[in-house]
Amino acid sequence: MQIGIQLPSFTWPGGPAGIGPTLKRIGQAVDEAGFASLWVMDHFFQIEYVGRVNEPMLEGYSVLSYLAGVTSRVRLGTLVTGVVYRHPGLLAKTVTSLDVLSGGRAWLGIGAAWNEREALGLGVPFPPLKERFERLEEVLQIVHQMWSGKAAPYAGKYYQLAETLNVPAPVRRPHPPILIGGGGERKTLRLVARYADACNLFAYAGTNVLRAKLEILKHHCEAVGRPYEEIEKTALASLDLGRGGMRPRQVIDYCREVSDAGIQHLILSFAHVDKLKPIEIMGREVIPAVAGF
Repeated sequence: MQIGIQLPSFTWPGGPAGIGPTLKRIGQAVDEAGFASLWVMDHFFQIEYVGRVNEPMLEGYSVLSYLAGVTSRVRLGTLVTGVVYRHPGLLAKTVTSLDVLSGGRAWLGIGAAWNEREALGLGVPFPPLKERFERLEEVLQIVHQMWSGKAAPYAGKYYQLAETLNVPAPVRRPHPPILIGGGGERKTLRLVARYADACNLFAYAGTNVLRAKLEILKHHCEAVGRPYEEIEKTALASLDLGRGGMRPRQVIDYCREVSDAGIQHLILSFAHVDKLKPIEIMGREVIPAVAGF
């Protein structure tokens, strides 16, 4: 099992001026500890599940570009970009640029978007869910076309591109892996089977739900003739390794349970990550122990 880390909050001591230095220390500690991936949310307002709406929130791709410059091996992505937040051609160019500058370490994490408040707050169009899923499929088609090296028109219902030129090409071949977030059984997992390299589910839902979602993904793969084994199965959870929280042995046991449910790449967020201790514990005691799962 691989272990990734998500940074869902920038509410750290020192105010705005302290965010950059703290982020640098976290990124370098994550890189040294052996985490497989480092993710940030693609939100513009803090979400209610994490904190208050007026807490600090940075633009995701700026954060990833900064992290690319202070790390050397960990892979980088958003968990996940809302489909309506960026024009697809520019999104593909942005992820390509991150991949080139990081030496082939970029992921494209994407989903149908859900946070209407931040979209309306900043004037971003937020169509109904059905349309967002239709747009998501077109975006996936556009990204695949741009990363194939084909500089040709794309004509969809929502997006029209006259020339999908993308130079330089990504370093990662055949392209940066595409991860689709969400466990929707009729639409999201169908899109994973058709277009993605990885899915991302909520580990909070429990191992029985994870197994059920992956079984549905398998059926979608069979329907489109895609080998189920080609898709990396990831999940997101949050843990507390502080005083009164989980012990390393408990974290290892939890990873085993999630692995037994079919998850290959567990992405974790931690309380008090700015103190670096959770990162150090994971690198010293957990990541080596679960590598064989």
